[in-house]
Amino acid sequence: MLLKRSAVAAGALLALAPRAWAGDVLKNNGFKMCSDNPEVTVERFNLQYDRETQRLNFDIAGTSQKSEKVEATLLFEAYGNEVYRKDFNPCDEATKVEQLCPIPQGPFQAKGEQKIPSEYADMIPSIAFAVPDLQGNARLILKSVDSGDEVACLLSGVTNGRTTKVAAVSYVAVGIAGAALAASGLSALTAAAYPGAHSSGPGFADVMGWFQSMATNGMLSVQYPDVYRNFASNFGFSAGLIPWRSMQLSIDQFRNATGGNLTADSYEFLLKAHLVHDNGKVNASSLAKRALGHLFRRSLLVARDDDSSSEEDGMMHVVKGVQGYVEELSIPKSNTFMTVLLFFAVVVAAIAVGILLLKVILEVWALFGSFPSSLKNFRKHYWGMMARTIVNLILVVYGIWVLYCIYQFVRGDSWAAKLLAAVTLVAFTGVLAFFSIRIVLLARRYRGRNGDPSVLYEDDKIWRRYSLFYDAYKRDYWWIFIPAIVYMFAKGCIIAGGDGHGMVQTVGQLIVEALMLILLLWHRPYVAKSSQWINISIQVVRVLSVICILVFVEELGLSQTTQTVTGIVLIAVQSTLTGVLAILIAVNALIMCLRKNPHAKLREKRKSYDDDDDDGENLTAMDARNSLLLDGAARKATPDSDMTGKYNMTGPYEPYRDHVPTNAARHSRYASTTRLIQPPSRSPSPEEHPQRGYGVAY
Repeated sequence: MLLKRSAVAAGALLALAPRAWAGDVLKNNGFKMCSDNPEVTVERFNLQYDRETQRLNFDIAGTSQKSEKVEATLLFEAYGNEVYRKDFNPCDEATKVEQLCPIPQGPFQAKGEQKIPSEYADMIPSIAFAVPDLQGNARLILKSVDSGDEVACLLSGVTNGRTTKVAAVSYVAVGIAGAALAASGLSALTAAAYPGAHSSGPGFADVMGWFQSMATNGMLSVQYPDVYRNFASNFGFSAGLIPWRSMQLSIDQFRNATGGNLTADSYEFLLKAHLVHDNGKVNASSLAKRALGHLFRRSLLVARDDDSSSEEDGMMHVVKGVQGYVEELSIPKSNTFMTVLLFFAVVVAAIAVGILLLKVILEVWALFGSFPSSLKNFRKHYWGMMARTIVNLILVVYGIWVLYCIYQFVRGDSWAAKLLAAVTLVAFTGVLAFFSIRIVLLARRYRGRNGDPSVLYEDDKIWRRYSLFYDAYKRDYWWIFIPAIVYMFAKGCIIAGGDGHGMVQTVGQLIVEALMLILLLWHRPYVAKSSQWINISIQVVRVLSVICILVFVEELGLSQTTQTVTGIVLIAVQSTLTGVLAILIAVNALIMCLRKNPHAKLREKRKSYDDDDDDGENLTAMDARNSLLLDGAARKATPDSDMTGKYNMTGPYEPYRDHVPTNAARHSRYASTTRLIQPPSRSPSPEEHPQRGYGVAY
């Protein structure tokens, strides 16, 4: 009952409307001979049971070495437990099958239907018709009536037609990611001109990071129940795994020309093979099972002629881990990196074309009229905007990029693919390392001179160039982006390097996720409270997800029922968080439309502080506000009272004694203390002594 309720809850949360045939139906999907030396060889074996009519339809064809009467036993197992057994004689009147009474010598076929008595039909539990991705199998055993010896044994997987692998789920997830991208893009455009302004969560990076977590969870080499494995495959798009027939064929040709082996590792091979997931022990049951959705998807991808069905068409292809995840999406394991690389190139090209097109539109607009001032900043800095967007994209995909590059190194194959993996991994890591080092050096420089790294948040040019790394964090925790990058790198290394070793992958992931959660809880580094709790909640669910995945580790040896219940609970939890993210995106979009731009309000407040500071800086010894007639206490109460000690009261034409106000002094709202520095003996550079605007970043 718990299993059924959990499945229903998970479906309601993320529109997991499973495909199903009309009515409550169980049917087999493929078969395998399970006899050592069968006297009867079967070429076709189809069963379908309708609970509503309680009728069993069958279609069997094969060849027998001799004519003989047989008795049959039909067994049904679900999650490792036998739930149904029926013995019948094809020659009895109640269960008579003319074509099998007796089995003729040579070719034979039997087709028909039988009414299953209620006492037997009631033995099949209701859960078998309700739970998605049923893990069950049917076994048909034929024994000779005369000798009692087994003459044939057939083993077949059973499905109820329901699955958590639904295209609608991917479409909903893509819609959520698209909404987050639109909201993040709008927030970035409006905040670019307002140093220190932060964007509210959840942003595009938050959403894509969460979807990537669900996708990579499905790549671990553990005994996943089909219900969770299929659910995780819905989020393959977030990891760049989008099957495209022409692209896969082109990659196959590229690999073939650069030392790759296509014998059992190509797109055409996958079209003909039936995937079997190796859960550490490939038994007869797992070999018998074919994924109906898997075959259906391939029939849509390519139309094959009738004569293309051959012995190779029934080939069982054993997979696990990363290979199992990507090949379920019709992407050969050695094509994985090249697939992601090509899609990344397509996205970068689309970004470049889009930004350049917008630039052209603005230029034409400027010739015939004036456009909003909010777009002037983009028009002026569109090259920087393009570079910032590409760097942001690298930051979003860095974790899975590390995974695919290392997986390419481990699996080998084409030397050109390995070279491209090495070059891109070094390039991406170098880009992130460059920005990290640059930001750290700037922070250290200004901390030493001004007492804090506030310049990272206040200088226009520095903010525009580097803020994508730290804009969501508080000023004291600008450095959190560095452990976040290390966290992504570590996860990719653990999943790819530990492929095939589920315990190593799971324990390694648990350690990394737990350390990240501790870091977030200890510092709570995010500026916005919404971002604070959203990111902490996402990290908590990540840790809980990895703990649940421990249930699927082969070494623990837990039952299939326990694993399936855990898988459905995991689906429910992850679907709930996904739904919450979607709601928060909608709420934030509504708030952005209704309230005044908070970044503009921040700029107005800062401008008012700057105006007050300007008044203080324009004081002279002859100014009435510097009169000795003013009460001392009153002067101390003024905003510029901290500057009175800088004036030489004995010399009317010497307003400054030895010191000048620094950035921290002028912006006392952001600094806890005011420090004074000795003016340089030469004309200072913008970085050595920043004036209004603080100069440039380089």
